[in-house]
Amino acid sequence: MNPAPEQALQLRDIHLPGAAPWWPPAPGWWLVAAVACAVLAWLAVLAARRYRRYRERRRLFEVLARVEREIAGGHAAEALAQLSIVLRRLALVRFPRRQLAGLTGTAWLDFLDESGGDGRFAQGPGRVLAAGPYQRSLPPDLDGAALIALVRQWVRKNTGT
Repeated sequence: MNPAPEQALQLRDIHLPGAAPWWPPAPGWWLVAAVACAVLAWLAVLAARRYRRYRERRRLFEVLARVEREIAGGHAAEALAQLSIVLRRLALVRFPRRQLAGLTGTAWLDFLDESGGDGRFAQGPGRVLAAGPYQRSLPPDLDGAALIALVRQWVRKNTGT
């Protein structure tokens, strides 16, 4: 039985849903955004640390170059005092204060050897740092180039490169 054309059901064609709105995003996109932000923040912290370390090393090597020029120019007493200050400051940044605060003389040189001097502070060119910074005249056994090379090696070992 076919109904009469006047009585046929008036059906409409299939309706497709409207386009999904772009805002607010689905919960998965919120999770992806949170993870991406966390990773970017972590990378920014790492980059800042690396830059700070680079800047610190650059300043240290600039000071070492100036000290080397002063030693070559005959101003060894002031240069040795500056060199001793630089080593002490870097050591205080890298190692516990309790371990370093009271070290002087041969104990200080022994610490420098243990932390990267390979025995050349107490027995090599670095031994002038025990008393040299406190003397007014040039120490007779000062080998400026070897001392600066030793200090540069110690700085490289203790700054991570």
